[in-house]
Amino acid sequence: MTSVKLVLKKVSPQQMFMISAILVNGGNYLYNLLLGRILGPGAFADAALLVTLLLVLSFIGMTFQLATTKFAVVYLGDVWIAFKNTMYRYAAFFGITVGVLIILFSSQLQDVFQTRSSLIFVLFGLAVPLYFLMSVNRGRFQGRQEFGKLAATYQTEMWSRLLLTFIALWLLPFESGIVIALGIGLSFCFGLFPSGIKMANFRSNFHLNRTQLREVWVFIGLTACYELTQIIINNSDILLVKHYFDNYKAGLYSSLALIGRVVYFVAWMFVMLLMPTVIQKQKDGEPTKPVLLKYVLLIGALSATIVIACSLMPEFIITVMFGESYLPISGLLWKYALATSLFALSNIFAYYFLSLNQYIPVILSGVLGLSQVFLITFFHSDLAMVVHVQILAMMILLFAQILFFFASNKTSASRGSNDVNTKEV
Repeated sequence: MTSVKLVLKKVSPQQMFMISAILVNGGNYLYNLLLGRILGPGAFADAALLVTLLLVLSFIGMTFQLATTKFAVVYLGDVWIAFKNTMYRYAAFFGITVGVLIILFSSQLQDVFQTRSSLIFVLFGLAVPLYFLMSVNRGRFQGRQEFGKLAATYQTEMWSRLLLTFIALWLLPFESGIVIALGIGLSFCFGLFPSGIKMANFRSNFHLNRTQLREVWVFIGLTACYELTQIIINNSDILLVKHYFDNYKAGLYSSLALIGRVVYFVAWMFVMLLMPTVIQKQKDGEPTKPVLLKYVLLIGALSATIVIACSLMPEFIITVMFGESYLPISGLLWKYALATSLFALSNIFAYYFLSLNQYIPVILSGVLGLSQVFLITFFHSDLAMVVHVQILAMMILLFAQILFFFASNKTSASRGSNDVNTKEV
């Protein structure tokens, strides 16, 4: 017992969060794998749609989380309290608005995505406000580098969704999509722990001044634009496949996407650590480029390993994870993993520049994200073509991000040289 305590003392909060994030991603993966095995390709298409909508919601929530993270580092004292309370009000208002819209258009959403019931969208819409409040919480913990509390919110959300969903599938005589939507909604309630949210957070005596509000809104607006591009790039393929193909093929593609996105989910863990570190180093006047290069090398090595594994033993991976009924998609596994790897690497660059208030990569991601949608819309004769056009779009995006990185470094170096020359003169 003493040796365990000594080991835990040597583990940094960042390392503890990484361990927790690996466990959370593993649990989320187990959740999806079990759904795929239990429901089969046809019914899994509806389940995968809800999981995709959850991912869409998480990217929108990341706007609140990243904004809170940034200004948790920048603001102190009464200004921080004013900002935090402002974010809770924004999150509540936006969450209620989005939730109501989802509920009002639930029937239309059922028609567009060919689901068995519109009730799944009603249940999902009811849970949306909780998710955005949870995102502000996570931004608080991330920015203040309270990684223990940050890890707790992810753990409680994941475990409650995993356990409640499968207990309900076993006990309740409801259609599977309704049960899954209910499980997702309840998991948001558990994800609010540890919350620290009080009524005072919504009616505070502290307020931001005009300059601070402008600074916050600029960052929120640009971050929202970038997160929108993340939604488009990371989820448009599943939604479009669900629209253009039957449930069987959509279910096959959903399993492919789930396996191929291992890289992206792991990259997300590094982004959680990257942003507050880069913001703090910039605030302290320290170099930030080594942080970026460290994470790019880590994600690059991981990506290469996964792509190679998917190309060497695709049938084995798919059989173990989903079962033999999903084998028809095995030939595309390594290709989808490659597309996701390219996206994950470009994402590290984008979040790095976002941390430094450089927003050209946001525009680049937006243009390339829309191009992916257009490419799939016009070229979807089969699932292979859907994957191929994504590889093309992600290659161009990563190349553009790398070019911007070198161009910005060259500009910074020339400015530094000019400063030196001026001092010498």
